[in-house]
Amino acid sequence: MNARSQIFELTVEGRQADEAVASIFHTVLFHRSLGKFSYKSEGSYSVGTVGYTDVDCDFIDLTYVCCTSPSLDQTIKKEISCFSEQLRGNEGTGMGQISLEFFQKKPSRWLFQSECIPWEVWTVRLELITLNNEGERQVCREKVGEVLTDKILYIAQVMNRHDYLPKMPSQSELDLIFDTSYPDVQPYLFKLNYSISGPSSGTSVGSTMKKTN
Repeated sequence: MNARSQIFELTVEGRQADEAVASIFHTVLFHRSLGKFSYKSEGSYSVGTVGYTDVDCDFIDLTYVCCTSPSLDQTIKKEISCFSEQLRGNEGTGMGQISLEFFQKKPSRWLFQSECIPWEVWTVRLELITLNNEGERQVCREKVGEVLTDKILYIAQVMNRHDYLPKMPSQSELDLIFDTSYPDVQPYLFKLNYSISGPSSGTSVGSTMKKTN
């Protein structure tokens, strides 16, 4: 199965990197998360509700919506922070990309690990710029906010398509489709990958790579 892929390219100031990526990934996860499943029997279940929270950015003129889940937010924030710290460490002119990949597991056979099959990947490619004064920062703050608003609206359009989603599982196969480790929300299984290249004037690509589950 070929995974669907979406790629967003953004030019931001270093301090905007975390919020730019978070606004996109949290928007995607809001649409790719359900409430906790409660099974009455193997084929009968109810689904809880997903709360939502408005997030006001500090360095971008933007407010976005995310799932009300402190633990999920902590997971995303931690990985984005690791990515942005390495990105900003490239003398402020780094380039890199970070991906949010959804996957499902095939049941494992005896002595074999489960096979992870990706079905949707969202990638954000960032190029950092250095601004000289507060006037330039204000213009960038507004411009990046407008760009991200368009991206968030596009995500909503994509989510309304009748594209492939893993079939709702039986209770015994729930962990093959959803991440059940969160107490208040149940996202489809996902992982984050990122790669960092050198300064924009260089030619090296992918000098640092990290994958997380």
